[in-house]
Amino acid sequence: MFKLKNFWLVLALAGSFFGNVFGENLDFFCGAAVAVPMRQIIKNYEKETGNKINVIFGGSGTLLSQMELSRRGDVYLCGSPDYITIGEKKNLLIPKTDRIVSYLVPAILVPKNNPKNIRKLEDLARPGIKVGMGNPQTVCLGLYGLEILDKNNLMEKVLPNVVVMAKSCEDTATLVVLGKVDAILGWDVFESWNPDKVRWIKINPRQIPRLSYIPIALGVFVRDRKLAESFIDYIINNPEAKKIWKKYGYITEIEKARKYAPYSGIGGNYEIPKKYREIIQPK
Repeated sequence: MFKLKNFWLVLALAGSFFGNVFGENLDFFCGAAVAVPMRQIIKNYEKETGNKINVIFGGSGTLLSQMELSRRGDVYLCGSPDYITIGEKKNLLIPKTDRIVSYLVPAILVPKNNPKNIRKLEDLARPGIKVGMGNPQTVCLGLYGLEILDKNNLMEKVLPNVVVMAKSCEDTATLVVLGKVDAILGWDVFESWNPDKVRWIKINPRQIPRLSYIPIALGVFVRDRKLAESFIDYIINNPEAKKIWKKYGYITEIEKARKYAPYSGIGGNYEIPKKYREIIQPK
């Protein structure tokens, strides 16, 4: 199944390339952490410029694998700087081209009425609580969730309650919307995606080891660097784009993000510990 999906990805990208003989198109590998606002921003950009954006949404790690396989990718956006580092090491991204789009605050998300009365991180370890999170091996959100559990000595207590490890941020958010789990480890913005169905439970600021930020960078396969850079600038600085980011609760100023986690670091990297695999192996 994986090979079949990758075949169609390559075919789609090839079609986007040959479908516009003037080259006024971009292959955009975009992390699902921004899927909701990005669809609107891309629609506006295409309408205003006449350029075509061939966007592929997914988990940050999965997208890098797809870029490596297809040897395509003008622009890459991920949910944390960890994957910029990985992308540069794999020679998939042009070093030092990354720019910050917005900041993300790790959060607990529950159904609107919070039927299991989840109030704090430790509640995720209660017997019978069903937890969802992103797969930490391919999804930036999962990596941050795992780090929070690890730094607060909750990994062994909470991971046995994890019933789903989703393949993207968008899929992780959907788990709580559909009532598949009692809570997810997610991003603050998930509440703004579905305000009528989701509630943000704030994590104790001292329990958040680091805030994330959403970086965007140029791929080494970029065909028209000037066009790609102008698209990135549109995403970050266009007045209408800024309104869309704000509409969906994305924080673009570091000072505002700091209010939710004043003791946390920003960016950086986290490596999955060996004990993680030992804990999940029986499942």
